[in-house]
Amino acid sequence: MNLQGHSKRILIALVVIPILVIIVVKLPSYFFFVLIGLVNLIATGEFLKMYRVSNTYLTLGILISTILFILNCFYWPYAILYYSLSFIIISTIRLFEKKQPQNALKDISPLVIGILYIPTLLVFLWFLRQDGWQWIIYLFTVVWASDSFAYYIGKGFGKRKLYPEVSPKKTWEGAVGSVSGGILASVVIGYLINLEKSFQSLILLGFLIGFISILGDLVESMFKRDAGVKDSSILFSEHGGVLDKIDAMLFAGIALYFSLRFL
Repeated sequence: MNLQGHSKRILIALVVIPILVIIVVKLPSYFFFVLIGLVNLIATGEFLKMYRVSNTYLTLGILISTILFILNCFYWPYAILYYSLSFIIISTIRLFEKKQPQNALKDISPLVIGILYIPTLLVFLWFLRQDGWQWIIYLFTVVWASDSFAYYIGKGFGKRKLYPEVSPKKTWEGAVGSVSGGILASVVIGYLINLEKSFQSLILLGFLIGFISILGDLVESMFKRDAGVKDSSILFSEHGGVLDKIDAMLFAGIALYFSLRFL
């Protein structure tokens, strides 16, 4: 990344982070619900546009994703029913939209994967928010630190490619940086916001988030290379779209949620 790109990265952070902190910490929780609802809508649209779906499927996918996100937030035990109905709707529309059965799976798979990928994982941020705003600040800080350490250590010291078929720029050194950044940030922010977790627990959670963030990033890279695009969109100029910004968060959120309940 050139100097101008680096400056834009810092500028975006300086603008976004204070707004995010105010929404998470100072405002009632439903403001955060609206925020991640908008994120879900935009990210789903980006994912479907990457695969160049028709306008009909784009509209349908965004609508279903929004409805599923809202229902999952408040009626999670019935999730299997929502997804069953969504599949029936999507496959039935394909049945009558095109009479030829060829490429039926290719036509509907972006919609099915899109609603399994984004609203299903993003909803765990809402569940974490119900446990307290501290967990959202913790998660965002640790993921951000993991991403930053991975980027700068990988850029400065990276030599061995991690997974060049999916993400040519990622290195093993960067992966170590992600885990190290996750552990360091977990311990620091954990004590700063008084999470009442032991030192060992914070290290374990930081390691897990740092590791799972790599997988979240790689999965989105896999989809982008499959779709033949560099970024999910150009919303943030040189830094991609909303989906590019939340790919690690999607995986880390669910990992943190279940870790807090079972570990």
